[in-house]
Order: sequence, then C-alpha cells, then structure tokens
Amino acid sequence: MFAVMICFWKNAIRQVNWVNGSVIDEDGFRHGVGIILVNAKRQVFLAKRTGKVAWQFPQGGIKNNESPEQAMYRELKEEIGLEADDVKMITITRRWLRYRLPKRLVRHYSKPICIGQKQKWFLLQITNPDAKINLLATDTPEFDSWAWVSYWYPLTQVVSFKRRVYSLAMKEFARIVLSKRFHNE
Repeated sequence: MFAVMICFWKNAIRQVNWVNGSVIDEDGFRHGVGIILVNAKRQVFLAKRTGKVAWQFPQGGIKNNESPEQAMYRELKEEIGLEADDVKMITITRRWLRYRLPKRLVRHYSKPICIGQKQKWFLLQITNPDAKINLLATDTPEFDSWAWVSYWYPLTQVVSFKRRVYSLAMKEFARIVLSKRFHNE
C-alpha cells in the first residue's frame, strides 16, 4: 500500500508518504514514538530485542490516521502488554527527535527510502501495582527479555545510532523523574 498526502509543516507544504501503514516524510524519516516507562523507584524499563544483544526502550511507527498518542498506547500494548489503565502519561518531548540509520541498515530497494526515524517520546509512569509485563502480547514479539534499570543506564546499552535521541529525551525528562517530588506527581 502506498498513499501520498500533502500537509502543512512549519509554514511549508510537505509531502508525507504512507508505506505499509507507516508514515515516511519527504526527508525520508519514518514517523514514530518512543516510550520511557518509569516505576516508583525511578527505574526505567529496558528490553532486549528478540535474538539480538541490543537493548532499547519500546518504540514503533505511527500508522496512517493515528496520532502519536494513539501509536504510543498501541505500541505499549503490542510490545510489552500494558494497557492505558496501567500507566500515567506524564509528558511528551517538546519536539520531534530524529536519528539516521547506518547506511548498512537503509533499505535502498524500498520506495520511498527510509533513512531514519523521527520520533515523539513519551514519559510514562507505571501506576497499576497488578500490571504484568507481557513480552508475548503479539505473535511476533519485539523483545525476549527485560529489566528495570537505573535512569541513565540505557545510554550505555542502546545501539550507537540511537544514543543521541535517547540522551535528548532522557535529559528532557530527567528534571521530572529525578526531582524530589517525582513519586507524588
């Protein structure tokens, strides 16, 4: 499936393409969301990609006719089995954060070519004490292992091309998560 839509972006007309339900802008960036899930101990959820040694936060693409918030809740359910009622959305990054894929990962045969991701990041707090992480919530699990880790630890584990985006999102959210009032917010 391939569709084209013209939209307004910073006072300029931009072309947005949908490929297999995902949004790719005219610059080649796939629109997506990232999720930083934190518990009451200020630890963040980190998961290992299935069959790989790569660890990351839950993330995924925004589908046609889906808002970033809708995509975030869909990804939360698909990737780690949590429902909207299990979490509280605290905030979202002020701007879109982008990363480029390494050249070896760019699928040059795809049209339009996707050169990276452009993401809105969400800070969520797990609030349901009975909530259970379920990595098998879909037929094709993204992750095969997970852990609650200290706040800055993911920066040492994420693949290098995503590190800048992780750093930007985490620095923006640190003023909330690392504040003395966090558990009461």
